[in-house]
Amino acid sequence: MKLKRNYYFLGLFALFVIIQLIPVDRENPTSNPELDLTASLEVTEILKNSCYDCHSNQTNWPYYSYVAPISWLVSRDVKNGRKNLNFSEWNKLSTERKNKVKEEMMEEISEDEMPLPIYLFMHPAAKLSDEEKTILKEWFGRTGD
Repeated sequence: MKLKRNYYFLGLFALFVIIQLIPVDRENPTSNPELDLTASLEVTEILKNSCYDCHSNQTNWPYYSYVAPISWLVSRDVKNGRKNLNFSEWNKLSTERKNKVKEEMMEEISEDEMPLPIYLFMHPAAKLSDEEKTILKEWFGRTGD
């Protein structure tokens, strides 16, 4: 019985080692700084602290993004985040689209849907304070930025 359990754990360990060999896309695409978000320093700092890891081409890939199967989830979340909103390509958006995105961001932040709870678990400093939410809401209310 003990020998069977040892083989079981050895098999799990071997599987864990093998899945580390599956490549994961962790590249930050090059971006044109002229297309990056232009907002006040205060707004930009808040967004960089709480949003840019998933919603820009400036992702800081933490240590756990190199360990499968967590790396698969992180890579997927960043890919989806960039697809939905990429601050590194903000100035590609029309004024109308920017305003629509700001409305969506205000709603998600007001309802504590963003940053994602799983992200906050590993990055508690990214949690938006009430003051930061107020600053962002004021920025969201402006059109054309």
